[in-house]
Amino acid sequence: MTYPPLQGIRLVWVTLALSLAVFMEVLDTTIANVAVPVIAGDLGAATTQGTWVITSFAVANAISVPLTGFLAKRMGEVRLFTASVIGFVVMSWLCGIAPNLQLLVVFRVLQGFIAGPLIPLSQSLLMASYPREKRTLALALWAMTVVVAPVLGPILGGWISNNWHWGWIFFINVPIGIAAAWIAWRQLADRETETVKTPIDYVGLVLMIVGIGALQMMLDRGKELDWFASAEIMVLGITALITLTYFIVWELGEKYPIVDLSLFKNRNFAIGVLATSLGFMVYMGTLTLLPLVLQSNLGYTSTWAGLAAAPVGLLPVLLSPVIGKFGNRIDMRILVTASFLVFAFAFHWRTDFYAGMDISNVVWPQFWQGLGVAMFFLPLTTITLSHIEGGRIASASSLSNFLRVFMGGVGVSVVSTMWERREALHHTRLAEHVNIYSDHTQAALQQMQQQGMTYQQALGSINGSITQQGFIIGSNEIFFAGSILFVLMIAVIWFAKPPFGSKGGGGH
Repeated sequence: MTYPPLQGIRLVWVTLALSLAVFMEVLDTTIANVAVPVIAGDLGAATTQGTWVITSFAVANAISVPLTGFLAKRMGEVRLFTASVIGFVVMSWLCGIAPNLQLLVVFRVLQGFIAGPLIPLSQSLLMASYPREKRTLALALWAMTVVVAPVLGPILGGWISNNWHWGWIFFINVPIGIAAAWIAWRQLADRETETVKTPIDYVGLVLMIVGIGALQMMLDRGKELDWFASAEIMVLGITALITLTYFIVWELGEKYPIVDLSLFKNRNFAIGVLATSLGFMVYMGTLTLLPLVLQSNLGYTSTWAGLAAAPVGLLPVLLSPVIGKFGNRIDMRILVTASFLVFAFAFHWRTDFYAGMDISNVVWPQFWQGLGVAMFFLPLTTITLSHIEGGRIASASSLSNFLRVFMGGVGVSVVSTMWERREALHHTRLAEHVNIYSDHTQAALQQMQQQGMTYQQALGSINGSITQQGFIIGSNEIFFAGSILFVLMIAVIWFAKPPFGSKGGGGH
């Protein structure tokens, strides 16, 4: 059934409710990161065990996002969205009062699974509520929350864990979620989508859960266990490869698939997903690398590292409404090209990081990178969904969002691993130039000893300086590689075919 677009204050309320729900979920993916040591210490667990607070949410969320289209057809998009928000609120409260790490991880698993439909359905319901000519603006408002929330997460998480009980990291979701659920149900209950009680593809469901779960676990545990040198990672990798290969074959031949892979027959969907996934992979990898470099090698505290990275959210907040209002007059491929060029420029700017540099060397590339972010999500989402019929938008959105988030995880794993390996390489090369029998080295050692260091402390200081330089050079190389990749990806987006105005856009 097709409903007319909403108008006036009702449209404002719907936009607010959907944006609040997305903000709440995206914030929750990053807010706990900096609080892991505090949470682990308070619950009597090791910090390495505390990382399961993050991993458990990511694994469960990765499994549930692709199920959104299937669940929406059986329950209805409005019911599923409202139920997901309420479930998220309940699990957030339980996370905040968890008495031990085991229960906290259980609640985080349930929270991550319940949260899966929020982002895809927010896109679908937004596009169904707006008239066709204003859908670009709707996606721009949606994109603002996706950009700002991850930036605020670490800052807010650090401040709460330092000043309040860590449980408030989760409790702050309660009022936001209640407001979002109440407004969404009140405004959209009479616009429920048609439901279809299709048979459940149990084989596809099991294959997907096992395959995606194994793949996400491999990414999360790989760096800690030295990747394929570990038997556990080998088992996870082989399990993921076999089950996901069989899953793809099974779903392509299934009459009622859990995940509609036939969407990739749509040219713009395939191009949009490819460009978004690759771009987000590089973006998330380097977004994680920056605070690591600042805290590990340049002496920043977690709070200052978060503040130095925060300017990336300024321009998207200012420009997203403008791009949303006027963007439909411009070829979306031009906007994406401009975005990729800005990313390449900002990344190249960071290839000259050095010890002792001023904070402006961090802030200004972040600020201008925000221009690239402002032109990233909206145009790519518009291209991805441009030729998808209304009834399939929830399925298309869930599949594209899953691949975007999953590839972001791949980027984090690849970049962090490469960073450490490049440091090891540069450490070896730099150490070749330090000979304890040389006059320069002896002079340096004597000078440090005169300043009160012991001989061993002086050697340790030199080794620490070499390690610091190795990490900084490694990060510079990764940023350079990122700039090259963004330039190369420009070619991908020009295979997309206009027009980019959505045909269906929700068709509820």
